[in-house]
Amino acid sequence: MHWGLFITALLPIIWLIFSLGVLKMAGSKACTIGLILTLLLAIFIFKMPIIDSLTAALEGAVMGIWPIVYIIIAAVFTYNLTTTSGSMATIREGLSSITSDKRLLVLIIAWGFGGFLEAIAGFGTAVAIPASILIAFGVNPILSATICLIANTTPTAFGAIGLPVTTLAQISGLDVLHLSYLVTIQLLPLIVIIPFVMVALIGGGIKAIREVWAPTLAAGLAFGLPQVFVARFLGAELPAIIGSIICIIVTVWFARRFEQKHPGAQKTALKAPSMNHFVLAAMPFILVFVFVMLASPLVPPLNHFLTGIKSALTIYTGAGAKPYVFNWVSTPGTLIILATIIGGLVQKMKLGQIFKILGKTAVQMVQTLITVCAIVALAKVMGYSGMIATIAATLVGLLGAFYPVVAPLIGALGTFVTGSDTSANVLFGNLQRQAAVALHDSTYWVVAANAVGATAGKMISPQSIAVASAATNLQGQEGEILKQSMKYFLGYLVVICIWIFVSGLFIHALHI
Repeated sequence: MHWGLFITALLPIIWLIFSLGVLKMAGSKACTIGLILTLLLAIFIFKMPIIDSLTAALEGAVMGIWPIVYIIIAAVFTYNLTTTSGSMATIREGLSSITSDKRLLVLIIAWGFGGFLEAIAGFGTAVAIPASILIAFGVNPILSATICLIANTTPTAFGAIGLPVTTLAQISGLDVLHLSYLVTIQLLPLIVIIPFVMVALIGGGIKAIREVWAPTLAAGLAFGLPQVFVARFLGAELPAIIGSIICIIVTVWFARRFEQKHPGAQKTALKAPSMNHFVLAAMPFILVFVFVMLASPLVPPLNHFLTGIKSALTIYTGAGAKPYVFNWVSTPGTLIILATIIGGLVQKMKLGQIFKILGKTAVQMVQTLITVCAIVALAKVMGYSGMIATIAATLVGLLGAFYPVVAPLIGALGTFVTGSDTSANVLFGNLQRQAAVALHDSTYWVVAANAVGATAGKMISPQSIAVASAATNLQGQEGEILKQSMKYFLGYLVVICIWIFVSGLFIHALHI
């Protein structure tokens, strides 16, 4: 067991935690220094050829631009356009007509709507758009960012039309249907718990839950239970989509009942917009949903056509290099921008005004671009140089039969570094399977734990925090957002590890 290499491999991660959490350094600066440190370690300690390390970083930077920052720009563009057109004010009035209680609004916007955005697009949309809306309702920006980061955990397992789980199944050579089902079982307790945490946060403490415990419980169950059934019988594409839509419907129904029973001080004075007016205001979001659904694997002919519009370029020069594919039309960024432009035109905006908003949004994202490109480049160098494999393999050798306790931790580590549930599954999916086989443990259960653990890392990933800070106009305050999110991340991770280990003993006994 090479403890020296293990500790060395951890240094970039330790630096990111220290620089963001302790030094409160801006994400762009911390991640750029982290990338330089990782390159030096890869070249001098892990003996990675210089050209390979640089091209690995370049591949990461390219991925940071396309599709990640591209999708972030698209998501914020949607919000900026609906704000400029006055549509966001109409949406707020419509939501306020349901309830003006911020506890219930958080469940509808950050949990239900955010889960829906994660399900259809992923890549930061579920943090960027709901956080912006919450601020418009008068929620403190830091609190908005923290709440949306907490909400954007469990839905990421099936985000972007199930991409993380379908990728994990391919990487580990497992049946996607059964793997999807076990992921939903592992996630269920957390899906029920998180809405209560969000309500306590927005309400200023545990006492805030007392009046709204029923809609809060319903918001969790309405999201989690449909996911289990959909995953069991349909696979990975639809669990989060159907779960989030049912969650929104159920939560809105409970919120209306709550307003009827508790009229008075919190009742909004705003007149609710007509249904036609509300639908017109929400048209960019509706079109985003329609476009992403039509382009998804759920519509195979169109999906095959759109995914065929691509270019491939080999960037990394080392062993195991694969061409990097640019999906020009099927990427959520293009679909969201097209949907938003059409939505703006439907709302009688001029094309020149729409493109001016898009340009301003792109300029607004310069710091985010630097941060995201640096962190994804860092992740690529760590992956190709063997640093991540060293960390994981050391943990396997050290823990033996107790390995399933830390299986989620490895997934969380992957997402913390890469910012992507899918990337965490790519990095560690096969290792988790090999560990389970070596330990004679339930292969599906341990591999599923990687996807579930990865959802925890999403909460404190520098990439996610960069998205949250950009959406809430808090660039440079990433460290404060990380500090606020860290305690919830630790609690989330403890629940995951205990639940997966204890329930896994029964799964193993039943040979599932």
